[in-house]
Amino acid sequence: MSLPNAPHRTWEERDRSHLLHPFLPDSQQRRVVMVEGEGCVLRDATGREYLDATAGMWLCQVGHGRTEIAEAAARQMSRLEYSTAFWDFTHDRAISLAERLVGLAHPATGRAFFTSGGSEGTETALRMARNFHHRRGAPDRTWVLTRTRAYHGAGYASGELSDFPAYTSGFGPQPGHVHRLTAPYPYAHARSGADGPEDVTEFCLRELEEAIHRIGPHRIAALIGEPVLALGGMVAPPTDYWPRVAELLRAHGILLIMDEVVTAFGRTGSWYSAGQMGVQPDLTVLSKGLTSGYFPLGAVLLTRRIADVLGAGDGFPVGHTYSAHPTGCAVAEANLDIIEREHLLDAAGAIGARLATALAPLEALPLVGEVRQHGLMIGVEVVADKALGRPLPHGTYALADLIRDRTGVLVRGGPRSLTLAPPLVMTPEQADHVGTALFDVLSGHPAPASGEPAPVPAPVQAR
Repeated sequence: MSLPNAPHRTWEERDRSHLLHPFLPDSQQRRVVMVEGEGCVLRDATGREYLDATAGMWLCQVGHGRTEIAEAAARQMSRLEYSTAFWDFTHDRAISLAERLVGLAHPATGRAFFTSGGSEGTETALRMARNFHHRRGAPDRTWVLTRTRAYHGAGYASGELSDFPAYTSGFGPQPGHVHRLTAPYPYAHARSGADGPEDVTEFCLRELEEAIHRIGPHRIAALIGEPVLALGGMVAPPTDYWPRVAELLRAHGILLIMDEVVTAFGRTGSWYSAGQMGVQPDLTVLSKGLTSGYFPLGAVLLTRRIADVLGAGDGFPVGHTYSAHPTGCAVAEANLDIIEREHLLDAAGAIGARLATALAPLEALPLVGEVRQHGLMIGVEVVADKALGRPLPHGTYALADLIRDRTGVLVRGGPRSLTLAPPLVMTPEQADHVGTALFDVLSGHPAPASGEPAPVPAPVQAR
């Protein structure tokens, strides 16, 4: 692929004049203009290469530049570029993909409903949960339980379910009827000193039960959660957490919505992570790895019990123009074919373990409290105080920028952790390089003494 025929500064200037970016103040002048990708490597308009340890935004399972996916999209566009799935209209691509997604899930799963992405999927799942109870004669079941450190999207309802104030502050009244619970975060819990010897699962289950009785089980529609916290720091819960949560919810008629936008399609070594966690969700939100980012597409999987209720009467009264987009469905199937053909479910565990080994030396550094790995989800807990596990006051955003600028390795910053979720096609040599790059940067920035402000490496700007 040839580079665009325009000077780099021209692209930057044009961007600043015409694009409004998420989470980017106008005071920051710099732009990194990406123009090309192949496998785990991206190239910008200056020709500099980057090793992508983020898979875009944790979504490019099969790697960048897969011509077979582009060809599948072109074939579909030439045959049927768009068709609606409203009312009694449908098309072969939607039927084929829905059949495949349901077939890969738990046997109780009955149908798929297509969306354009994760935020839209969360909004849809929330509507489904509340509407399910309403149709069954329980209209007061409107409350939704969510968790700290969670991310479920940037819409109005999905933004409120997320534990990031940027999505709710300054936007007026929120939908409401949302209650937030403590997420299972073994590293932080062990250092909180607040709960004595009680383990994290016992604490979370006790808190959940208290919340159910305080709100009233007859008023709660659902609990939504990620199998593994993603933006919250790539945190996997103890193995008994999800089965015990699901059992308690089921005892009170509360639905379980599993947000698998990040964790599905090989990210944790299986098609869906809920099975690994030992639970059957009532609703499952999917996106990202469904198409590896080659087309905006998402889905919500429903158990037959939920689908039968929502499909009765006049049907489910929610839809979107691009629901079940034929080209998106064709891209998704081509993407799933690659994951299957190249055994990428197995690669997640193998490369994840190699990457965890490469990053293990970081735990000896004053700035690092813990390195976590679950499949190809890696979290590096960065601390201002190693004994207490106290995070950096402004998060790890500046460190992520520094790693990018000095080494060309792309990782993602966050409130407490650097996070990595590379394409499933990452090679062992690339995994080793990521470990070396992070060690070189983080070893040069010791944690501050207790009570001192954390260093923000110049000239990188914190976002």
